[in-house]
This record gives sequence, structure tokens and C-alpha cells, in this order.
Amino acid sequence: MRQPDPDRSPKVSDEVRKTTCYMCACRCGIDVHLKNGEVAYIEGNRDHPVNHGVLCAKGASGIMQHLSPARLRAPLKRTGPRGSGEFEEISWDEALELAVSWMKPIRESAPEKLAFFTGRDQSQSFTSYWAQAFGTPNYAAHGGFCSVNMAAAGIYTMGGAFWEFGQPDWERTKLFLLFGVAEDHDSNPLKMGLGRLKERGVKTIGVNPIRTGYNAVADEWVGITPGTDGLFILALVHCLLEAGKIDLDYLARWTNAPALVDEDPKSDRYGLLLRDDEDRLLVIDRRTGRPAPYDGAGVKPDLRGKVRRAGITHRSVFQLIAGRYLSKDFAPEAVEGRTGVPAARIRRIAAELAHVAFDQAIEIDQPWTDFRGERHEKMIGRPVSVHAMRGISAHSNGFQTCRALHFLQILLGSVETPGGFRFKPPYPKSAEAHPKPCADPHPGQPLDGPHLGFVHGPEDLLYREDGTPARIDKAFTWENPMSAHGLMHMVISNAHAGDPYRIDTLFLYMANMAWNSSMGTGRAMEMLSDTDEDGEYVIPRIIYSDAYSSEMVAYADLVLPDTTYLERHDCISLLDRPISEPDAAADAIRWPVVEPDRDVRGFQSVLVDLAARLGLPGFVEEDGTPRYADYADYMIRHERRPGVGPLAGWRVGETGMTHGRGAPNEAQLDSYIANGGFWMGHVPAEGAFYKPWNMAYQDWAVETGLTDAPRPYLFDLFCEPLRRFQLAAEGRTEPQPPDHLRERIKLTLDPLPIWYPPMEDGHADPVEYPLHALTQRPPAMYHSWGGQNAWLRQIHGSNPLYLPSHLWQAHGFSEGDWARVSSAHGEIVVPVAEMAALNDNTVWTWNAIGKRKGAWALDDKAPEATKGFLLNHLIHELLPEKGDGLRWSNSDPVTGQAAWFDLRVRIERVDRDPGESYPVTEPQASPVGRGPKTVAQKVGE
Repeated sequence: MRQPDPDRSPKVSDEVRKTTCYMCACRCGIDVHLKNGEVAYIEGNRDHPVNHGVLCAKGASGIMQHLSPARLRAPLKRTGPRGSGEFEEISWDEALELAVSWMKPIRESAPEKLAFFTGRDQSQSFTSYWAQAFGTPNYAAHGGFCSVNMAAAGIYTMGGAFWEFGQPDWERTKLFLLFGVAEDHDSNPLKMGLGRLKERGVKTIGVNPIRTGYNAVADEWVGITPGTDGLFILALVHCLLEAGKIDLDYLARWTNAPALVDEDPKSDRYGLLLRDDEDRLLVIDRRTGRPAPYDGAGVKPDLRGKVRRAGITHRSVFQLIAGRYLSKDFAPEAVEGRTGVPAARIRRIAAELAHVAFDQAIEIDQPWTDFRGERHEKMIGRPVSVHAMRGISAHSNGFQTCRALHFLQILLGSVETPGGFRFKPPYPKSAEAHPKPCADPHPGQPLDGPHLGFVHGPEDLLYREDGTPARIDKAFTWENPMSAHGLMHMVISNAHAGDPYRIDTLFLYMANMAWNSSMGTGRAMEMLSDTDEDGEYVIPRIIYSDAYSSEMVAYADLVLPDTTYLERHDCISLLDRPISEPDAAADAIRWPVVEPDRDVRGFQSVLVDLAARLGLPGFVEEDGTPRYADYADYMIRHERRPGVGPLAGWRVGETGMTHGRGAPNEAQLDSYIANGGFWMGHVPAEGAFYKPWNMAYQDWAVETGLTDAPRPYLFDLFCEPLRRFQLAAEGRTEPQPPDHLRERIKLTLDPLPIWYPPMEDGHADPVEYPLHALTQRPPAMYHSWGGQNAWLRQIHGSNPLYLPSHLWQAHGFSEGDWARVSSAHGEIVVPVAEMAALNDNTVWTWNAIGKRKGAWALDDKAPEATKGFLLNHLIHELLPEKGDGLRWSNSDPVTGQAAWFDLRVRIERVDRDPGESYPVTEPQASPVGRGPKTVAQKVGE
């Protein structure tokens, strides 16, 4: 028999175009292979600083995302009831004229009646600029759902947090800890980093109730009880203090540990830090024994400092730290029962941290000069590094837990030192370097400043003249004062209730609020479609933009179809969420490697068009003509301040091409495309570490346009803004909070990291609901997008609820069984599976697998629509009633972070296979029809 003679080197493509992936939030570089103008193959860009050619299953499957049958094809106007999915296709002119007819009267009379919220659009510096120009205070993005606790805690404590703010020093670290990390975030860089650690034999410890992915390949897994990470971390702190294994020199030089705290309970500044007449922190200088400004030339701060002024004793923060965390309340023996981690194991992990940090310290022969003018001949490294994400953030105690983790890093001296955690430009930036939030709308005028920012005390909260919250989500109020990313999960319920006021138009982009991005999916759908006594919708108008026929599309009155990521311009900017590495500032673009074959437009270009039609300042010239042709034009010519625009590479300087600062360059995008879609500017060797205090780095940051002046600062182990809120709650300062919030503020807004039980524990009966229920983002999905990807669906077509072995056996479950899962808010019936590597009191599932019938061009009998399910049905944006007449927000009381992971449930076996998951949601009509049963395409023919 003659054997076939296959072509062993087929021609993959006739052209390669380099751009940035959007199949998750990593922003990896990709090579898109085209054959006869069609996308044929996607692989990693080997020259790209983020992934160096590595590409995950999601990235390689981008071709299926681009070809998805769920892609929207033209603007849509609703013809049936909301939620039905019944639309007619209209022209772009009609769509934009309709949008303007709704928005223009709002802007001219009450701009706050437009609520503009976006999902993971990665262009938030642009969308926030648009909303500010419109004049509405009601703007925010996805962070309040995802990880604002991580971001806010990191910035308030040390000027940055994990992932986009910084990363481990992969080449030098000798011990690595993971807290609450699932497989979807930072996946390629994290996998590459873990691979490097494995090559060097570096130990990895994974702390997570669930052992999958990164935790499964960790050398040690700590299956902690959900919501107790903070208690575990503070027990480690206790052990380190007890053993004297902390970096005293680091604390004295670079943190506010030597700062002096007012100790007089009768003082109106009780608990605040001592400052001079120029508002500079004072410390005791070891050379003189007298108070001196912390940044004075040659000052040697004393951690034991104490001074008496005007009859008031002031003592160093460090002494408060020692007094609190040496308490037996934080001893491992006191916390082992709650955390599920034996005391001996806690002590052993603390000893490992100390051994690596101090006995295996690193020295680099690199001189550098600090902000006090002192010259150092070496850079000293504590080679312990940490990475954490949503698992510790999405709890109602998440802000203080994240602060505790940064506190631990700082005590070890392992932040911005060799082998530890390293910031990525434009970070580090202290909380004081960020703007404060603004929310004072004026008809026909732009907002006075940015919507989101960092408050420093009660005087920065956002209220209207009548005392009601200024924002529809109640961000920056006494309920959640430091809500730096807003509260997207509260927008629909507040708008539906008219609390604090009614809105007219809800404008959403890439935010699937009718399904997996809601706290209580069924309730959200009801609120979006609810009518008043006159038969009018309670939320009068909804405009939505998406690239695909998602669940949220069905609830829109007007749909503005977006392109796929391969068909549009995007800007991954230093003004926003860049692709920087610790040793370099970097930004990137996306650009249309192929043109759309449908009547769709990139959403950012649609916003530019709408802005011109509305006459928004910054988007029109003095004569009213459009300033920008489209988003690409904006990316090139917009300047946020003179010489600084969305893209830092290939700008025009006085003597020719320059980077960082410079005038706009009409050929800038061509330069990016010619150079692989990204730009990179390296940090000088002298500025590589100690960035917050290193004058070589600070001067480079000014030169590069990251800041306009050097901004060195101290890490805030003691977070004074939190203490200012406590003072108000104690009745010492004005303004003061409502009486019902005083005790909560005094407890939760502590200036030193604390731990308290998740708030649902105090509202849902732990006897009736004994189990913790978690969702985890799957590695092959990015939010809800992957469920319509022909390749990725084969990895995750449905999702069981995973049960620990003892629970599985106690209930008599067998393979193929189903269970009823109940919370204080509702119940679901779902398929179950056994998992041994799971905390004994926890059940969990993959998030965003379940789909509503009719969405995403899927067949009604698709496994995602039958066996797939969401835990969201069991979650509520409000906590259960507790007999005090109040319904408390199911959020972190500091930041408003959605407390997804506080959910408590009970479980019982059902006797028969119900055939599909409960609740069963009515199918929605599909404006794009259904996808083919078999996906097959011969590219280039």
C-alpha cells in the first residue's frame, strides 16, 4: 500500500502582522498570520516583553473569537420587550442620531442622569476622559467587581499592588508565595515565572482553598478556610516580630514606622501623625534625639522614637505595631481553628520566610543615591516574593487582608529590593500622587476633575448639597469611603430603586450585567426589564456596546456593535494599564490587522463620533468641528498634558524623534506597527531598585513623562487617611457619619491592618449555611467570552460544582449526581463532582461557563445552556436582614469591593437527574441566529 506523502512544511501564511492579544488581560504580543487577507493562524511574538513568544490556549484560539458566529453585524434597535432579544438592524447614522437625541438633553439639563460604566475595556483613561467631558459623575469600570481591594490597599500602603502594578523578581527570588490566584489573570507571565523558579529549585507555597492550576504545581499547598487569609498573614507577622526577624533598617529608612503618633485620647489629633509647619512628617533623628522632618538631609529615623509636645506624648508607629501584633490574639495557636492551618505549620512557614529573607540575602554592587542625599554602595535584597489576586480581594474583609499582605512584605524588606516584589512604571505612585475624585455636575459643562481617585479624609467624600450621595453607585460615601474603582455591582439596583436619584440612560460597554457580572442574575434581569405603573421602564433607556450577542444585548434599547480585537485600534497606555516590566516602561497598540466584514465600528471610535456630535469639550475645535477623525487619530494627537499623550514611543522632540515626552507624531502608529506593536524604554541600572526613594529612578520618571516632578514617599504601614475616618466616627471631627455606620467605621477603617470575619458570616446563619461557596475563573476563559469559542468550548463546555471528599461521601453522592445548593438568597440545582484537593468546608465551580439560552449564537441545547450554571443566582448585592431594619451592602466597607467570595450555602442531594440546571431562564431571541453545528473553514480558499 502506498503511504500518503503529506506536506511537512505547509505554507501557513503569506503575511504576518504583529499586534496585541485580547483573549485575556495579559496583553501578550501576537503574530497574526494572514493568508489571502484572512486570519489563518495566531502565535506568540517572541520579541514581546510580556510573553516572549509564549501563548496560551486562549491566545491561540483568538482566530475562533474573530470568526465567531456570535459576532454582531450591525447597529440594533429594540422591537420587542426588554430581555426578548428582538431587534431590527438600523444604520449607523440612525443609531448615533438616536443616541444623541437621548444624551444631548441630559447633558444640557442634568448630566448625572447618564450612567456610563464599562467592563474590561483596557482603555479606561479614554472612557473616563469621555465621561468627564460629558459631565456625568457616574462613571467607573470593572474594578469594583474584581480587585479594587487589591489595588486600593496596595496604593494606600506602598504605592502599588500586584500584577499590573508590579511583579516578583523572578530571576532572584528564593521563596515564592501565591495567595488567592486563579488561572485567568496574568497567566502567561505567571506560568513563565513559575517555570523559571522550577528550573532554579525555588520553593513555591500556594495559599488557596482550591488546589488547581498554579496551586497544583506549587511545592506546598495551604488549603485555607475562605476569608481567613488576613488572619493567617497576621499570625506570620506575629511570629516574625516574636523572633525579631524583620528588616529594621528598611523600616526606619523607607516607611512611616518611625513616624510619631499622637497618644492623647483627649487630643483632637488623637491617633494622627506629628507634622511640622510645612506638613512634613516628623521622626526622631537618632543623631540628635530630636524631632526632624523625615526627608531631611542625613536624617536617621529612630524606630523607638518618643517625644512630648505641648503636653501630648507622641510615640512611633513601630511601637504600636509591636504592641498590636505581639498580642496572643495573633499567635498561631489562637488562629489555627479559624484558618484551618495548624499552628506548627504557620510557625514553620514564618521560619522559612525569615530564613530566606535574612540568611539568604542578596547584595548587588550597584551604587545609588536616596532622596535624603545619602549615597549607598550596594542594593540589599530580601529574596521573598509574593503574588496575590481576586481570592483574597473579593471578600468584605479584603481591603485589610490585602494591606496585611503588603505589611508582611514590607516588614521583611522585600518590596523594591532584589529578589522581592518590584514595581512596574509608571508605578510606584503614592496615594497622594493620585487625584481626588470629583462629582459635582453642571449642565452643559464637563466635570471639574476625574471621577475616580483616592480620598484622604471625610472632607473628600462625594455628597450633594441635600446630603445624598453624588454618584448613583454611592461610591466615596460613608458606606464605602475609599471606593477607588466605584461600585459597578450596585448601579442597576440603585438605578432601579431611584436611590439616591433616578437616572435616564444607562450606557454600558462590555459589561454583561444581565448575566455573570451581576450579584443575583435573575434579580438583575428583572430590574433591567421592570416597568412602573404607567408601563414605562423604570430605567428609561439602555445603550449597550459589545462585539458579540451576549446576554446583556437582549436588555438594550440600542446596541452599538463593536469589532473584534483584530479589527480595531486600541491603546495600552502608560496613562492607563500599560505592559511595562520592572526594568522598563512599555506601552502597546492594537490595530486593524484585518478589516471588518460587517457593519460594525470600534467602540472607542464611536465614542469619538458621539463626542463630536454632542460638542464635548476636548473633542471639538473652537468652531465646533470634530477634533479627531477617530480613535486612532485621538491616540496620535491627544495630549493629556503638554508633551504627554496616550502613547510614549516615537514622539517628536526639539532635535528629532524622542520617547516619553514630545510633540505628537503623525507617523506614530506606523512606527509602532513597524516595531512589533509596542515601545519600551529602559530604567537606568542605578534606578532599577528602591524606586520610591531612588533619585535616579525619580529623575528618569520625570524625563520619561511619568510624572512632572520627583515624588519620593514613604510606605504607609500606618494608613493615616483611615484614622481620619475613625476620628469622625468617634465624634471628634467634622463631617461625621450617620449613627448606624459609626461602629462599623471604627472597627473596619483601622490604620493598622486588622482581621474581622467576612460580613455574610454575621448575617447568614453559619449553622444553616455551613459551607463556603466560591467561583474561580477558568484558565480557558476570559469573563464570558470563551463560551462561544469553538475551540475553547471543548475544554469547558459545562461546569460541575466541586465538593470535598468528606462531604461527597457524607451525602452519598455518586458520579453523575445533582445537588440542590441553597443560600439565604436563593437556590440552584446543579451537577456535582468530587475533588480531594479542596478545603473541607468549601464548594466551588468555574465561573462564566453557564449561558442563557439564545445568547452567544449557541443552540438552546448546548451544554453551557443546560448543564452550565452560575453561582451568581445565590448572591445578592445586599446582605440578609439582621433585625436592625437595615439592608447592608454586600461589599467591603472600606472600598465597596463586591464580596463575591463571602457566600455561604448548604447542599443536599437530589433524587433524580433533572436534565438541566435550575433555575431555567427563558430563551432570548438571537439577532445573529445560531452557529453551525460544525465549524470548518479553509482559510485562503
